[in-house]
Amino acid sequence: MAKQLGEALRGDISMERVLDGIRVLDFSHFIAGPYCALLLGAMGAEVIRIEPPQGGLDRDIGPYAPGGQGMYPWHYCCNKKGITLDTRSAKGRTILKELLAKSDVVIEAFMPRVKKKIGLDYPSLQAINPGLILVSVSGFGQFGPYADRGGFDAIAQGMAGMMAVTGHPEGPPLKEGSAIIDYGTGLYGALGAMLALFQRQKTGRGQAVDVCLLDTAVSFMETVFAEFAVLGQERRGLGNRRPYTAPTDMFGAKDGYVNISVSTNKFWDKFCEVIGQEQHKKDSRYNSNRVRYQNQEFLNALARQWVATKTVAEVVQALTSAGVPVGPVYSIPQVLQDEHIRAREMIVELEYPEVGKVPLPGLALKLSETPGAIDRRGPEIGEHNQQVFGELLGYDQAQLAELKKAGVI
Repeated sequence: MAKQLGEALRGDISMERVLDGIRVLDFSHFIAGPYCALLLGAMGAEVIRIEPPQGGLDRDIGPYAPGGQGMYPWHYCCNKKGITLDTRSAKGRTILKELLAKSDVVIEAFMPRVKKKIGLDYPSLQAINPGLILVSVSGFGQFGPYADRGGFDAIAQGMAGMMAVTGHPEGPPLKEGSAIIDYGTGLYGALGAMLALFQRQKTGRGQAVDVCLLDTAVSFMETVFAEFAVLGQERRGLGNRRPYTAPTDMFGAKDGYVNISVSTNKFWDKFCEVIGQEQHKKDSRYNSNRVRYQNQEFLNALARQWVATKTVAEVVQALTSAGVPVGPVYSIPQVLQDEHIRAREMIVELEYPEVGKVPLPGLALKLSETPGAIDRRGPEIGEHNQQVFGELLGYDQAQLAELKKAGVI
């Protein structure tokens, strides 16, 4: 049974995917919206990315491949077909309506005033196709005082207080290294689309899904606001430590760094045994999270001294054997080489023109019966014009040539 489950999760068994038969039109750009669409595509939806004839806003963002093309959308555009369409032109809007009539989900990241102008506002979509689900991805949402502002990941992190609690106590506010708010918003958008599809099975009608970066960032702030309101304590950056647990930090070994998290009494007892400090196990100064955190400086120093005498591998082996949470701090090459990450298929290699195989992040969601996969590279500009406009909408070669000549596609 375990073997079959593993094979299913790895995609070794041929199975249909959850969203087979669902068509998604992706008008979004940058990360959050495209990642939302990527997730739906990985779970089986037919995702059609729609760009202007000259290409989308994110096509020329680095890093840059040797041939000069921007690599930025290589991950976020996987599992999608790519078409071009000038939605500002009358003919382009006519074609857009034809696509909308044959689709299930629309993902967009336009400002509210822009999407109404091109007919992607929710009332306009409902008039064309009452079953359509609209996922609007933005910086500040579809209503509220800031709704007409543009926004990016770092702006949301700053306004949610996330940067204020990141970094070191003596340093300035600091942004997270990855665009976690973009990714989180994409996840919320995909979840919203799935829930709306589920509801549509009951009612036959679509609905609007509103996700934004600032909401996501605020929702990621744990108990920080309660801590301030109830206790009067404003949390600051703690470096690599975790609040209210100790010893928990990044520690330097002979050949690198490790993260150690001693967050329960059981872990504390085991940790003391491993480092040869069993006399501290039942000491009243260290026998609960509450008092350990009050003595974190001493406990982190204790851990730091022990780790400094060993290699990363020795620390990981000793603590893992005892059941204490620990992990190496990897460089990017080490991530790509890790056997567990590879076994979980969290690095996928997709073939890109003129470059060859490119390693990209895999799909974190594993389903046993209907597994998804990130298994198709992102499209070139207009790569699927013939397939979508010809096969789906019925335009012949002469019509397509005329549309291209007129700059509509």
